[in-house]
Amino acid sequence: MRSLLALLAASIVLCCAGSAVAQPVGQFPFALTREGQILGAVEGEVASFKGLAYAAPPVGALRWRPPQPTPESSEMHTAYDYGAPCLQPSLPDAGEDCLTLNVFRPFGVDGPLPVMMFIHGGGFIGGTANERLFDGARLAQAGLIVVTANYRLGVLGWLTDPALTDGGSGNYGLMDQIAALHWVHDNIAAFGGDPHNVTLFGSDSGATSIALLMLSAQSRDLFQKAILQSVPARAPLRSAQDAQAMGRQFVAALGPQADLRAAGPRRLLAAESRLLEQSRYGFAPMMDGALVTEDIAAGFAAGHQSRIPLIIGSNDDETGFDGEFDVKEELAASGLTSDELRKLYPDLAKPSLAKPSLAKPSLVKPSDVAARFYTDKVFSEPARLLARLHAASGAATFRYRFAYVPEARRANPGPGHGRELQFIFGAEGVPGAGIFSRADREVASRMRSYWINFARSGDPNGPGLPHWDSVAGRDRLLLIANDHIASGDDPWSERLDRIAGESKK
Repeated sequence: MRSLLALLAASIVLCCAGSAVAQPVGQFPFALTREGQILGAVEGEVASFKGLAYAAPPVGALRWRPPQPTPESSEMHTAYDYGAPCLQPSLPDAGEDCLTLNVFRPFGVDGPLPVMMFIHGGGFIGGTANERLFDGARLAQAGLIVVTANYRLGVLGWLTDPALTDGGSGNYGLMDQIAALHWVHDNIAAFGGDPHNVTLFGSDSGATSIALLMLSAQSRDLFQKAILQSVPARAPLRSAQDAQAMGRQFVAALGPQADLRAAGPRRLLAAESRLLEQSRYGFAPMMDGALVTEDIAAGFAAGHQSRIPLIIGSNDDETGFDGEFDVKEELAASGLTSDELRKLYPDLAKPSLAKPSLAKPSLVKPSDVAARFYTDKVFSEPARLLARLHAASGAATFRYRFAYVPEARRANPGPGHGRELQFIFGAEGVPGAGIFSRADREVASRMRSYWINFARSGDPNGPGLPHWDSVAGRDRLLLIANDHIASGDDPWSERLDRIAGESKK
């Protein structure tokens, strides 16, 4: 087998000499990168290259250090399978050697093509780019390069401790994302992509990451457009002091005289779990004074973000991710009475709201006023805030609200957080996604078209699509509802104004 690959490699090099763009060799897509010669796979109209290392494995002496480059190579590598997800308690096949990305491209189409790079969510402690929900094939079919990347999570991605200050800050996961962007900039032309037309998109903690990258000088020229889906933009980041205090608690939970870089990964996860039993706040980005210097809302208000075209929005219902405690906490922090909540949401108000049962997490449902208030306070109003601030900087800004529910789920909608992802990626029949009806597919096609048009030109509009007005000093947004897709004034403006006033107190 090795001799066969060597012979194939030699023939590929001969037939592709002088070309940096991915080309088909027989039925195999091929790309020549700094890290070596890459053979991908083809399914239908799309070629994929999976499990490509964008940095050296962060293990042993490289654990809790900034990502290091992979060595140059002339060897042949096959890229048929995903790499391991980054270490997390919920995935048994996860590991530390996980700094890989996946590339999807239309097979046999010449470049340079626009690039869309997806940063997955998961609260900074879970998730993976390898989920079938995030297969980039449907997007790539439209003539784009799609990249999905893994990055360090949990304690391995965000630990801060004085013993680890050798070139790091605790924001190792964010450093990984920047390293993946550098890899794209240096290598994506080999796959037919345009390194100067890169759009970042992501949801939840993925969107938070992108907002931080927009504020970071270290990533400023590595992407040209951004899409922020369900970003909790008013959420404060951890201070260095708080992050260091949590680091000390983790070291204590790991055990006395533990060698941080020699401890086994399962022991690390066990210590992290014990720590999270005592505190609901997990490991996440922190203010390190270098890579991250300010909260997202404050940075945008000061105009420190990259002034690039932006899509930003949220879902009509952002609950359903084991966040009942968060709902309860936001209600308590607001200080709003039951009567005030009923005035904010007269269409949802129920007599039972006056009862103490409102504060019980087990009784909070997506249809409740409490859950709607949480959605507005944590996601809807902050999205509007960032849209206004970014538009004021002179950058093209488009805001949306996704309120569509698949037809089969309307009797019992279930979780709403992240629902738009299935429509953007076009995934059906995979974990986290059901089967679409004809109407569902039409909405998904339009959503993808908006995202694809934006990646190409910075404007989501195009033939056959309802026009999407830019924010441009007005409170306009695109509403994707069950019965229509249309751009107009935000019908929730008055309510969001009230919530914004509460947020400033």
